[in-house]
Amino acid sequence: MAKRLRPVTAEFPAEAPTRLVSTARLRAEPGAVFAQLTDDVSTWPLWYREIRSAAYTGPPPYGVGAGRAVTLRGGVHFVENVIAWEEPSPGGPFRFVYRVEETNVPGFRAWAEEWLLAPSADGGTELRFTIAVDAAPAARAVLLLARPGVARSIRRAAARLDARCGTKEN
Repeated sequence: MAKRLRPVTAEFPAEAPTRLVSTARLRAEPGAVFAQLTDDVSTWPLWYREIRSAAYTGPPPYGVGAGRAVTLRGGVHFVENVIAWEEPSPGGPFRFVYRVEETNVPGFRAWAEEWLLAPSADGGTELRFTIAVDAAPAARAVLLLARPGVARSIRRAAARLDARCGTKEN
């Protein structure tokens, strides 16, 4: 049974009571990585293997306010809304944030995820991925126990994402 979560703003990833932060380095430049993240989310299962399906729920153009539907392996489902889509001038970070509007995962009150892509000195990308939640103690404990697996999953997904951007896997 899907549960509606509390809406949060794009600042929630920095303020949430519980945060899982994972980092990775990619050889591709931030603009190419951002395009892979945002242009066609149906391709996410090709590089993020824990995702079974992902799709925008409305017509293009996509940006702030776009809806997404995501299903993970194991049957976890999210209905999401994009709350930040920031494409900066050259040299600045790219930012993509969405909040979970509904999920079938029990124990969560609010949930958002942030992809921050900053240029590295060598022309690649410094990726920081944050899962930010407000959850009941039991759900928070499960999420924190999953931290090492989430970090490993993000590193592997980042390597495949980098390859999709036309560079060699890290």
